[in-house]
Amino acid sequence: MKLSGRFVCALLFWLPVWAAPQAAGAEPVHRDSQAAPHGEHLYYMFEGEAGWADTDEGNLVIWDMHGWYGGDVHKFVLRSEGEHHGQSWEQAELWGLYSRNISEFWDAQAGIREDFIPFARTYFAFGVSGMLPYFIETGAHLFVSDLGDVSARIESATDLNITQRLIFTPHTELNFSAQPVAERQQKAGLTGVELGAKLRYEITRKFAPYIDLNYARLAGATAALAGRQGKNTDSLTLRAGLRIWFN
Repeated sequence: MKLSGRFVCALLFWLPVWAAPQAAGAEPVHRDSQAAPHGEHLYYMFEGEAGWADTDEGNLVIWDMHGWYGGDVHKFVLRSEGEHHGQSWEQAELWGLYSRNISEFWDAQAGIREDFIPFARTYFAFGVSGMLPYFIETGAHLFVSDLGDVSARIESATDLNITQRLIFTPHTELNFSAQPVAERQQKAGLTGVELGAKLRYEITRKFAPYIDLNYARLAGATAALAGRQGKNTDSLTLRAGLRIWFN
């Protein structure tokens, strides 16, 4: 899959803004290092998950990866997710965001989301990412495509420790569209819901196998359209995978 010129240009546009702290003399260091006397230290973080499930339509392989590089105020965020089902790719997308801290628990974000599959499309992305009460990690983003289509996504997850190593993570995702989008066979309104119950065992903090009971369903008029076309409107899968994390 090739990056589009628009995505590369967008990264070049946001890079000087994200890198502004370096002008004050900041140097890249590991998170565990002490603060330098001048400027904002730069840190990094990467978290990735890859999972597999056996379904009636064939093997399902999914990935969800994100990372950031920057300081306490300014960060550059890179994110990718997608899935391969049976003999074909179902979804593949890549995000590049400038993230700025606006309060103790929240960052405002803006940048580009590039979809490669099922259709090549570029979206301008705007939103927030942070922590709700009870340690619920939340992201809410608005997307405007290069054709003017407007959509939104809200995601949330929280870790609940059963033991020091065994962690239960309920997670949700809601997708919306402001108007019908023919190429995606979507109608306006809530288009899809995904609910998951993930259980991981941390062999170490940075290396953890998991299982994830995942339920996905089309919603509203989008589900009705898929039903009239004889397509499945929901799915339930038990996924097994691996989570890695480092900083």
